[in-house]
Amino acid sequence: MKQVAVVAHTGKSLGGGLMELRDLLDAAGVAEPLWYEVDKSRKASKRVREAVADDARLLFVWGGDGMVQRCLDALPSTDAPTLAILPAGTANLFATNLGIPKDLPAAVEVGLHGAERVLDVGTINGERFGVMAGVGFDARMIKEADKGLKNRLGRAAYVWTGIRATRDGLQQLKVTVDGATWFDGEASCVLAGNFGTVSGGLTAFDDARPDDGRLEVGVVTAKGRAQWAKLVGRMALGQARASKLVHLTHGHDIAVRLSRKTPYELDGGDRPATKKLKIGIEPAAVTVRVPSPSG
Repeated sequence: MKQVAVVAHTGKSLGGGLMELRDLLDAAGVAEPLWYEVDKSRKASKRVREAVADDARLLFVWGGDGMVQRCLDALPSTDAPTLAILPAGTANLFATNLGIPKDLPAAVEVGLHGAERVLDVGTINGERFGVMAGVGFDARMIKEADKGLKNRLGRAAYVWTGIRATRDGLQQLKVTVDGATWFDGEASCVLAGNFGTVSGGLTAFDDARPDDGRLEVGVVTAKGRAQWAKLVGRMALGQARASKLVHLTHGHDIAVRLSRKTPYELDGGDRPATKKLKIGIEPAAVTVRVPSPSG
């Protein structure tokens, strides 16, 4: 069997925990995997590089979307190990969009014997992301949720902080897509998506595919709770495109200029405030184990 490595966030849980993971791998013939544990997702990058240096060819990632993002960012651009995701986080959007089960034995089975799918990754200000990145409403919601609420309330933390974030107003911004000005006006949120589904099963981008070599781009002009409620209703029905509060396009190189410094986020992790975002796509950048079509 290929050299197998595990990079695990010790603060995340799934099934019977890391002890069960060891037992499952051992039963499958993986008796001595390379094993790395971290207590914060930002420490995972170093461990991934160590695993690559030790010739790991299959890399199990134990954690949520933030953990997956840090691992994606640390992978080399060529000859990278195949990823196997063990969704032990809060939202697990990367795994959910790919159909990876939130069941430890089933997820391990997918990781060891599933099909291989080659995926694009997005980039924002020099970092890779797997699912989505944005600035404005979503980043403020995530930043507030990360202040201890997510650990105590789980996914409900995003609901609470999302309601609070709707109080924030619009700001002037300019979005350039593939060299041409696409949006210039007031908005509350800019999103770039590699996948379509976000927290709560809402569909932000109807046409998103993580292997089409492009990113979906959306600008939201909603303000206040009433307009956001209407928009969320549309998203729940998979009809975001029909809302007058949403502008959608797609492209390869996106630049965002903001009128004031604003935090941004990628895959559920908040980043410091900035006035400029440079967003791009790396086609066919990573290989991930996913459930086989036959089930």
